[in-house]
Amino acid sequence: MIDVAGSRRLVGDWSGACAAAHVDVDIDLRSLARTHGRGLAARVRADLRYLAPDLLRWHLPRIAPDGLLRPGLTMVLARYDADDVANLGTGTPCPSSLHLVVRTPPAWAAAGQRISLALWDTMSPATSARMHPHPRPNSRYRLDLHRHLWDSRRVGELRTRSGDSVSLPPDGAPGFGLPGPIAWADRPDHGPADPITQAGGLDFGLSATVLPGCAVDRWADEAGILLRAQGCRSGLVLVRCGARKRVVLDVRADDSPAVRISREHPRGGISALPVLPDAATWVLPDLELLRAGAITADRLHPLVASALGRDGAPTETPGVTADHRIVECRGERHRIGLVNGVLAALDHDPTEIRREELLAALTGTPMPCLQAIDRSLRQPDWLVGVCDRLDHGDIDGALTIVEARLGADAVLRDGPLRDALEAAVRQRITYGLFRAGLPAPGRGHVPPIRRDRRERRAHPRHAALR
Repeated sequence: MIDVAGSRRLVGDWSGACAAAHVDVDIDLRSLARTHGRGLAARVRADLRYLAPDLLRWHLPRIAPDGLLRPGLTMVLARYDADDVANLGTGTPCPSSLHLVVRTPPAWAAAGQRISLALWDTMSPATSARMHPHPRPNSRYRLDLHRHLWDSRRVGELRTRSGDSVSLPPDGAPGFGLPGPIAWADRPDHGPADPITQAGGLDFGLSATVLPGCAVDRWADEAGILLRAQGCRSGLVLVRCGARKRVVLDVRADDSPAVRISREHPRGGISALPVLPDAATWVLPDLELLRAGAITADRLHPLVASALGRDGAPTETPGVTADHRIVECRGERHRIGLVNGVLAALDHDPTEIRREELLAALTGTPMPCLQAIDRSLRQPDWLVGVCDRLDHGDIDGALTIVEARLGADAVLRDGPLRDALEAAVRQRITYGLFRAGLPAPGRGHVPPIRRDRRERRAHPRHAALR
């Protein structure tokens, strides 16, 4: 996927790169030019031209335990404000603000780990996401402030924004440091459900032992970037650094900008504070894996390895060899291999095989060679690898393994292997129904997405009534 998408992107075929990376594009540039002007359409086309969809997929948030994409998310890639674009080239401001967003389908329709690109309009937010559970962009998972995670023009900023330029201690552990202590404790009047402490509590230094995996040394700069994007130079920023752990940073603009832990934030006003994006809260997983020695540089995305200055010679992934297997059959070692695209017993003559197959049809016990072939067609030893590829959307890779092991003309028998392949096909059909705005079989009617009060007030019809 990375090789094909990268080669198409380099020749300017952004739609082909998205197709190779399993990204569905729900953007009509001609219609956009008619409704919002050619200036905005040109800006969107430029962002799509330099979009690296394989790099975007590489950095999308994932969930445990299988590392699949976090379902039901809407993330902003770029914002196009109304003041920056003229409507139809006449100098009239656009009536609304558009956001280039990427969406992951809900869990019930997450087939093949496909994602979609769309434009989200602040005036009609639900029109481009008919059945999506969360059509509004998520403030925690936003990538418009981290264009180096998807824009090929800005990928060189990855090293600085990830904190890789900071020198490491001799033992190889990442170093953290931020002026000021951190305090969190459960308030006795609110119980353990309140993760914020107003005053008092135990003081801990911001270190890897207290906040494992957090990019504390980058919080000061990233909080400043977040506030400047909102037109402020100072203020409070909320950091979600784990289960029931919240830190409120006080960013102050002076001669020596610093971040302090705030203990004077208003009661009940935590939800109104801007949230530090998840990409700025945690250490880049690639860096953690490199520092721990779990992977080498050749296992990284090429753009990531180049930005981190850790280029390595790519290792060729060994293909599946269709070699014969050895089976203990009646005190002898027999071979099983492919013959004319079908798995067959190589050390038995056709007459003996037909006799054993007839015995099996009459509920008898066939010879061990035919039993091994039957197990391979029902529940092979390599079934886990096939299921992993199907879960991550690599259907071609899964079928390549099956054909190399069982032959291109093999007829699968009832069992876990056939069930896994049929489930993948049914899930693709479910995803197609979701894309078409139809409910999945057995789910019944899906109620329309309800708009909140702010969206209803922003609607043109509501404004006219006022």
